[in-house]
Amino acid sequence: MDFKYRWKNGSPPSRDQAAKSEHLLDESQFENEQDRSLAEDMARKHLNVPLSTADQDLSILPQAAPPEQRQK
Repeated sequence: MDFKYRWKNGSPPSRDQAAKSEHLLDESQFENEQDRSLAEDMARKHLNVPLSTADQDLSILPQAAPPEQRQK
């Protein structure tokens, strides 16, 4: 099966590289960020790697209360 977008480095990345990389596709082929985001999700599905999520940059560990709130 052929993929209709250009890959970032000219060829499809391995599954390990795709899972670690934020962007898989060449950004010059997109007019806006929404189109790029949709194409990136399609590329990840094509490679069978996990999709990016909106909260992936947030810590999963609970955060301590700021010092001014701990004193109360």
